Amino acid sequence: MSGGQIAGLIAALAFVALVVVIIIFLVRLTKSLGIITNDIDQVSHEVEEVLANANVLLADVDEKVKTVDPAFQAVADLGLSVSELNGAAKNLTNHVGKTTRNVRGFSRLGLVTMLGKPAWNSFKRHRANKKNKTK
Repeated sequence: MSGGQIAGLIAALAFVALVVVIIIFLVRLTKSLGIITNDIDQVSHEVEEVLANANVLLADVDEKVKTVDPAFQAVADLGLSVSELNGAAKNLTNHVGKTTRNVRGFSRLGLVTMLGKPAWNSFKRHRANKKNKTK
């Protein structure tokens, strides 16, 4: 064998080794792609189930929110009523405070005078009538 034949034989063996390595790589790649495809199918199926469950859950939550909405509206209305009641109580307190200040302005003697003067006048008229009848 000459040098050229040996070089050709080495090149042919290298080419065969390269083809074998490529075949092994392609076989493993095919197996890996098959496994990945199966895994993706399983994940896709599970995602569909999760989405279906999420839709059912969302519909359930939506129904429950519809039943709870009136309660929240009632609480909001109650809060508004309590706020209005507080405002009315504040106005009443201010009015009573002003009235109390006016009554305090009369003082005890002024209040007694205001209430006792008509009674005293009535008593004086009664005595005068009584004296006039006895004469």
